[in-house]
Amino acid sequence: MSPELRNLLAIARNYCHLIEHSDTEQWLDDIAELLPQMHAAIARLGLRPRSEDALPGEEPVDLDQRFDLYVQLKSLLGDNDPYWMEYDGQDAQQMSGSLADDLTDIYCELKRGLEALGRTEEEAALPVLNGWRQGYQLHWGQHLLDAERHLYLLYQEGRL
Repeated sequence: MSPELRNLLAIARNYCHLIEHSDTEQWLDDIAELLPQMHAAIARLGLRPRSEDALPGEEPVDLDQRFDLYVQLKSLLGDNDPYWMEYDGQDAQQMSGSLADDLTDIYCELKRGLEALGRTEEEAALPVLNGWRQGYQLHWGQHLLDAERHLYLLYQEGRL
């Protein structure tokens, strides 16, 4: 296993641990520090054409568990959760960005890959990596960018 892949796996494990233990005082600061590392780690591995990327035997996400995590994070984040998206209207109730949604979607993608690694031999790392690459390109990469941007704004406003 390459050092770059080991680094990404360590970051994914750390991220999932932080989300699972989000009741600590520093958890959001730690997430804000970890997200750029995650972004750099996946970029360092390079992206492949989508047709090559597949995680065979991928199990569907448990939507009830995903929703429960989202609600927990949304409650924990409070006023720090919503943010403006470029297409939102002027009314504060029309804020459609959600840090809890971003963090939950990233968590679900990474956790599913880590669980697949836990059930198989180390050589399964390549299919997991390819699944993460595909998910990054199609879905959670945008959540990563949105979360990084929102956390930066919270930091600038002194709310982080």
